[in-house]
Amino acid sequence: MRKKIVAGNWKMNKNLAETGNLLGELKGRVDQIDNVEVIVAPTFTNLYYSFEQLRETTITVAAQNMHQAANGAFTGEISADMLKSIGVETVILGHSERRAHFGETDAILKEKVVTAIQKEMTVIFCFGEELNDRKSDKHFDLVASQLKNALFDLDKSAWSQIILAYEPVWAIGTGETASPKQAQEMHAFIRKTIAKAFDQQIADQVSILYGGSVKPANAKEIFAKQDVDGGLIGGAALDAESFEAIVRAI
Repeated sequence: MRKKIVAGNWKMNKNLAETGNLLGELKGRVDQIDNVEVIVAPTFTNLYYSFEQLRETTITVAAQNMHQAANGAFTGEISADMLKSIGVETVILGHSERRAHFGETDAILKEKVVTAIQKEMTVIFCFGEELNDRKSDKHFDLVASQLKNALFDLDKSAWSQIILAYEPVWAIGTGETASPKQAQEMHAFIRKTIAKAFDQQIADQVSILYGGSVKPANAKEIFAKQDVDGGLIGGAALDAESFEAIVRAI
């Protein structure tokens, strides 16, 4: 049975004190909720603090990014071993903002995924189309290409470490949301694409999250769809009450 997962991507928000306050609230609200894995991804500077604060809970701490190299002259970057040394074993890779603002290509992301898998980390792999891709009816082709280029050379065994997160880029930070029907249509397509490339068992077991302006008001309807296994939450993850409502909507 596929895992139900709600992951909060805090992006570049929350200083140390604010992080402590939010974590304190979350411990009382979303720890020990049955049948849902809860993940939070604070900023790099607060990762170890967050891990320590959540060590005795069921809430997992994830990093928002990592470099593909083990070490070297990469000023400002963080390696998989550095993350693991502070207890962080889950990483978000390929977020649309990393692709758009920092030039991360499918080829770079392939390297990052391979490194993370080799280091026995869990990867939340993000992908999705922009508005012009959808308007020109190229969204299915683009999503298939992003998956193929970054993930389809992996061994079948690696898929136990992969969580997928579909992001309709046109619905991130815009207030727009893909309809539940659109979300299900794409998630079903993703699962079918994986089944063709690997096998039906892998396709049936991989969790596919929806990441496009999920809010308490729309979470239940989106999560009710057959192939939607949870969400990658942005803005609503910064408020404990809203995030709890989304987690409980599973």
